[in-house]
This record gives sequence, structure tokens and C-alpha cells, in this order.
Amino acid sequence: MLKGDILEDFLIENEFGFYCAYGNFYIDPKYPVAKAIISHAHGDHAVPGHRAIYATANTIAFMQHRFTKQPLDSYIHKNYRESFTVGDVVISFFPAGHILGSAQILMEYKGVRYLYTGDYKLQQDITCEPLEYVKADVLITETTFADPAVIHPDPIEEIKKLNSTNLNIMLGCYALGKAQRITNLINTYCPLKTVYTHHNIAPIHRIYDDKGFVKLNYEIYNRKALKDGQNKVYLVPPMTFHNYFRAKNVLRVFASGWKRLQNYNDMTLFISDHIDWDDLNNFITEVEPTEIWTVHGEGIHLKNHYVGKIEVRNILK
Repeated sequence: MLKGDILEDFLIENEFGFYCAYGNFYIDPKYPVAKAIISHAHGDHAVPGHRAIYATANTIAFMQHRFTKQPLDSYIHKNYRESFTVGDVVISFFPAGHILGSAQILMEYKGVRYLYTGDYKLQQDITCEPLEYVKADVLITETTFADPAVIHPDPIEEIKKLNSTNLNIMLGCYALGKAQRITNLINTYCPLKTVYTHHNIAPIHRIYDDKGFVKLNYEIYNRKALKDGQNKVYLVPPMTFHNYFRAKNVLRVFASGWKRLQNYNDMTLFISDHIDWDDLNNFITEVEPTEIWTVHGEGIHLKNHYVGKIEVRNILK
């Protein structure tokens, strides 16, 4: 197929989400639509109510856990690297390295390859499928941490900070993806510590145990867990962490790449499941795009960095 021209309106953002008129589908829509292509199962990318949902098997597993009223026949499972057509657009999923089941979405139309990354990371994480590099003419990338001032530290060295104390720790983290990665890191690099999970995190751990790549060692939290002994780490979701800001006899730690979420804690833990500035640029080098369209963040640093080299624009403009 001869390569065509890049269509500036190939993917646009409207009140429902990212819409492709050439295939008549949405990517990660915020509200129910007829056809939804879902990159991963986090709540800001996956919602219920769609008539047809295209996603990987593991993303569907998490959505089925969360959205119990969603009809099972609305899910359309697609494997990584399996091509399928929606409207006039050929689509393929490739691992994004963000969480278990997360996918980059490659869309091919009239000889032009448009790659929507969703959320992704290059750092090693054996609890999910590792990111794969895909060549594309247009890279549609998240820019959550697209700032030269943001460089994520080594997650192994970060998790080893927990070894500096025998006191029990209340560790805030997102229930899907982050909690499982943290559990595996603690199991591996803090072997003297016992991991306890909040009751909202435990079901996600069980799905990872069933469908993932490593066995997670943990116990379910009970009221007596942190009252006796030492070297215990209690994983809690963000809302629980913020509600228990006066928790006694525990150290408060929150796993995130955001500096603001490290404020007022007893220890910093900069572990992010998003790319930082260096990894973003390494990724761009591998993809070799002609244009970069930015979503989910601030793209001005990227635009300035590639001025005169690669056209960079926000998808809204």
C-alpha cells in the first residue's frame, strides 16, 4: 500500500473522548459509546456502558471484576499483535508495559501508521508484559511527566529505602498495577518484610496471581496485623491513605512519581508507572515518528525540544 498523507483529524478529542471518524470508534472514552478501544483498565481510561469493547484478555478480566453489570458479550478479546478492522481502520495491540494487559494501539489507515500509547513505561516490571517498540508515522503519546526536570529514580533503589526501618509502614498506592508491582519489589528486595493488602487491593492481587507472570507473596490485612511485631507493610489505596493521616505507630509512605504526593510523608518513594523525560525521548527515537501528538499532560517541553526536527502538537489543536 502506498503511503498516504497524515490526516490531522484522524483522532480528535470531543466530550466523549478520543474519536476516530474513519473507523467510527473511540479510544478510552470517558462515557458510554457504541465502539470502544480500551488501552488498559485504569478508571480514567476504562468505564462501563459501551456496546462493544475491544481490549486484551487481561484488561477485560479487570473490567469484568470492576463492572459486574457490563454484558459479557460486549467484550471483544484481541491478542497482542493480532490485526483486526473497525470501520476502515486496521488496529493492532502491542504491550505498553504500564500494567498487566495494557496496550499501545496501532491504527493503520491509507498507508499511515498512527500509534496511541495509552499510559506506558520503559522501566523493568516483571509483573506485566514488557513494552514493545513499534514504528509509526504519528506518535500519539501521553505526556504525564514530559518535563526535563522529571527523571524517575531506579525503582529498586527506591524500594530498598524501606529496609532502613523495622517500623511498620502504611504504604499508599493505586490498587491496580502499582500495588502488585510494589508487592513484587518488596518480596524481592525487602525479604524481611511481610506485605499486607487492603481488602480493595486483594482481589486485584488474586487476578495477577491467576493471569500474571510472578507469584505475589502477601497476606490480607486484619485489625491486629500492625499492632504486633515489626517489618510489616500495609498496602492501601489512595483514599484510605489520605483518610488515615493520623495513623499512629506506623510510617507513612506513598508510591508515586508526583512530588506533591510525597509531601508530609515520613519517607519518599518515587516509583512511577509512567515514562519520564529521558525514557520518552528514548521511546521517540525507537518509534521514529514524523509527527508527535500529545495527550494527557503538558506537551510544551516536547514541542520546544523538537522544534525544527519533528512537528509536535496537542491533539486538540
